[in-house]
Amino acid sequence: MGFHTFDADRAAKLDDPARFRFVSREELLSHLGVAPDRVVADLGSGTGFFTDEVAPHVGTLYAVDVQEVMHDYYREKGAPDNVEFVTADVASLPFDDDHLDAAFSTMTYHEFATDDALAELARVVRPGGTVVVVDWSTSGSGEDGPPLDERFGLGDAVDALESVGFTVAHGETRRETFVCVARR
Repeated sequence: MGFHTFDADRAAKLDDPARFRFVSREELLSHLGVAPDRVVADLGSGTGFFTDEVAPHVGTLYAVDVQEVMHDYYREKGAPDNVEFVTADVASLPFDDDHLDAAFSTMTYHEFATDDALAELARVVRPGGTVVVVDWSTSGSGEDGPPLDERFGLGDAVDALESVGFTVAHGETRRETFVCVARR
């Protein structure tokens, strides 16, 4: 993992609807290009806040988190039937090559952004597939999210994704965050 994992004792904070100010459900769905037969992974799914928003629009959605306690929290809260729980680090995903149509990370890229994790994404996302990253930016004020020294900038994400064979289709830096959409 990157700098840290989210403190599971603060899991309820991850279900705050105010999180939509950083990326809306509609924006996320649009970037992912959802369809009823698609297989998608939420990388760092936590309590399933964004997983719940994407699940009704895809065939299978893997809730990937390194912390089993987050899955326990999500199970207790209730998950859609098409959500499958995967306890794994992004650097070692238990999927076959080219298994995923898409993957997304909402405010978790800084937790797993390593060369091994990005290579693993390139292995499991099929050619033509999409990766959407929305994360805390180094240009942010630090009022929300992790400390500034634990963040990446859009350029860092673009370079990392392109280094493993993705092509960036969209990138945008916002006040506290950045959005990066890449295709394999």
